[in-house]
Amino acid sequence: MSGNEKSPAILAESLAKSYRGKPAVVDVSLRVEQGETFGILGTNGAGKTTTVEMLAGLRRRDSGTVTVMGLDPQSDRARVRQILGVQLQQAYLHGALRVWELVRLYRSFYPNPRPMDELLEMVGLTEQSNVMFEKLSGGQQQRLSIALALAGRPRVVILDELTTGLDPKARRSMWSTIEQLQDEGVAIVLVSHAMEEVERL
Repeated sequence: MSGNEKSPAILAESLAKSYRGKPAVVDVSLRVEQGETFGILGTNGAGKTTTVEMLAGLRRRDSGTVTVMGLDPQSDRARVRQILGVQLQQAYLHGALRVWELVRLYRSFYPNPRPMDELLEMVGLTEQSNVMFEKLSGGQQQRLSIALALAGRPRVVILDELTTGLDPKARRSMWSTIEQLQDEGVAIVLVSHAMEEVERL
């Protein structure tokens, strides 16, 4: 099955993953339509991050199937990377690179990336563009990882604990960014333990 307009943004059936024999995810199935915002709620340790890492092809599933716009994120990894943006809870980026350098690097991976100025404005980091990653606050690092996830104009975005570590003003700003993506018809998977956030979006 190839990616096309009629494919769901994400389709997962009977996903399962265990670590050293201990189940982390058991029989998870979900369907996210194109343009839909889909919330995954759960307490810490409930398996949310493992689930979305399997959806994105970042973690190998023990069983079950996943497609992103009709493509398998494990066997069609290169093609899926062009249409899927992922922001995980922990950002592992080169600490000595400046914000603009990281954004430039990620933009280079895509044929039609968002302009750098637009990306920085979307996440409120315009004034920090010349700051090294390791000098950013935890909340600023989180916002940068969101900008990098959006660099390639993805049609599907996975956001894991979107506003963790953000102050109320930054949280409202990120909600506005998500609403902009919704207006653009991007399918969004929001992973959160905050009911208020999921209800809001």
